[in-house]
Amino acid sequence: MERVVHSNGVALALADEGQGRPVILAHGLTATRRYVVMGSRALERSGHRVVAYDARGHGRSSPAPAPGAYGYDALAGDLAAILDDLEVPRAVLAGASMGAHTIARFALERPERVAAAVFVTPGHSPDRADDPQALARWDELAAALRTGGIEGFVSAYLERGVDARWRETLERVLRQRVSAHEHLDAVADALEAVPRSRPFPSWEALRGIDVPAVVVGSRDEADPIHPLAIAQRWARELPGARLVVEEEGRSPLAWQGGRLSKLIAELGAQ
Repeated sequence: MERVVHSNGVALALADEGQGRPVILAHGLTATRRYVVMGSRALERSGHRVVAYDARGHGRSSPAPAPGAYGYDALAGDLAAILDDLEVPRAVLAGASMGAHTIARFALERPERVAAAVFVTPGHSPDRADDPQALARWDELAAALRTGGIEGFVSAYLERGVDARWRETLERVLRQRVSAHEHLDAVADALEAVPRSRPFPSWEALRGIDVPAVVVGSRDEADPIHPLAIAQRWARELPGARLVVEEEGRSPLAWQGGRLSKLIAELGAQ
């Protein structure tokens, strides 16, 4: 059943299902709440209360009150509003890409509310946060979405650096997930604003997240937008974190909802 939580002028759509230890799922930029564990119900079946939400401007959630209001301060505030509204004092948090960065920001600000964290394909590197070429690429994707809609975005995304083995799968998934948004202009705003926001100021800051943690990386052939080297650095800086990566030639763990769910459940049981 879908419900809505209000946070600083934004209506956040979420699903709250199952019973047991709470798990919060936070998706990546241009995705929706389905694209963390890819629709898997394994967590609910294993005795967890699973809350998956659409970030501001994404899916069925309303746009931010201003085009630039998609920074990690606002995204972490939305996560806090959801926990407060659902009366969840502490939860296992799992997020992909933008969702992983949101969880990191939240954990630094409110460590007492994080029981454990799963960071799936993080892409933020403090050393490269202001890279003009990277920011121009995000702006290019935003422009493609504004002018060409879903097909324009998919075409622009796939035109650079996608291994032929994964192109068909990526094309299908991209089209499906972007089609799920009610406010494409808001997603374009987020594409411009989120990469310009810093979830944490330096690598050393990650050392302040002292909870059980797993970092899920993807090999660059399948997911060049989330370099494996960045996931490896996150795992080194997070105290006691474990890095998990798919075997050579296999599809990324980030695409396998059942296996991700198992990782989340195992970490939460520690």
